Amino acid sequence: MTYLNNLKEIININSYTKNKAGVDKVSTIMTKWFKELNFKVESFERKKIGNHNLYSSPKADGIKILLLGHNDTVFPEGKFENFSEDNEWVYGPGVCDMKGGNIVALQALRNVFTQNGKIENIDVFLVSDEETGSDDSKLLTSKLAKNYDVCFVFEAAGKNLEVVTGRKGVGTFTIKIEGKASHAGVRYADGINANLEASYKLIELTKLTNLDIGTTVNVGKIDGGIGANTISPSATLLLELRYTQNSERDRLIKALNHITTTSYVKGTKATLSGLIQRDVMETNKSQLELIEKIKNFTHIELLTEKRGGVSDANIVASQGVTTLDGFGPFGDGDHTIKERALKSSFEQRIELMTKILLHHQEYKQF
Repeated sequence: MTYLNNLKEIININSYTKNKAGVDKVSTIMTKWFKELNFKVESFERKKIGNHNLYSSPKADGIKILLLGHNDTVFPEGKFENFSEDNEWVYGPGVCDMKGGNIVALQALRNVFTQNGKIENIDVFLVSDEETGSDDSKLLTSKLAKNYDVCFVFEAAGKNLEVVTGRKGVGTFTIKIEGKASHAGVRYADGINANLEASYKLIELTKLTNLDIGTTVNVGKIDGGIGANTISPSATLLLELRYTQNSERDRLIKALNHITTTSYVKGTKATLSGLIQRDVMETNKSQLELIEKIKNFTHIELLTEKRGGVSDANIVASQGVTTLDGFGPFGDGDHTIKERALKSSFEQRIELMTKILLHHQEYKQF
């Protein structure tokens, strides 16, 4: 199977997000393959990370589709590298997250091109920094998303080949607290304990968690103080929040500001920094209607699921684009040295996406 040889070629290139040369090498190979299908390439060049590439097909009337993926992976050189396989599985960094997904998209487009001799109204966007939060690419993705009606994202499929209709929003924030240092033995009462203030804030932040609706607030790191004999003059809380509804985002941000500005220990002051990295992807009517249409013309049953993890699907969905994720192969062990993808799932996903895109090419709608 040619596409597995293609996958092997790009897996054997280290494309750790901070390895610009490696990510760009993968990008160059992908560009060659897309150009063979008459896609035009627009490269958004970057100095410290890999370039982001938009592959565009000619436009006509009808629905415009974006296929979305990323070229970067999580392990630096020498940590986890190289492609291998057995009868059932392929192994290596990115086989499911998400070079494998990129290959599914590529092969489906090859199938369409072979049958029709052309491709219209389908573009592909591959970014280079998804694994570190898409800090550079997310503004670009948001801007480009407005040009499309539908987006398919090629992160890994679920265990039963589910597609993803919902992903939590995620934000990372830092609260810095100022107190006043003093000798813990001689002038205890003169001090203002920033660590004590941090403990009160920690309790209040934890109260914001609501597992029944999928909201979590996690203070993952606390720093503070000088030593056992000094009242702590400063402390820092590093926290992450995740949520499944826009209303929860608003509640959390309001509460976060309130907790930051409230002094539970008299005399302390605190400042808040951070941002929502990716907004929530909520399941909606347009997704479910599209899934039903796909079932009807492909005659393939599509199961769905929601995930706590985020992807660039969050970014596109937040722009009002009908977005479905999980069109890559099924795999597991992603972000570990045991990452693998099921060979049979490549065939199934390529078949599905080929049918979807052929239908679109014939009717220019769903």
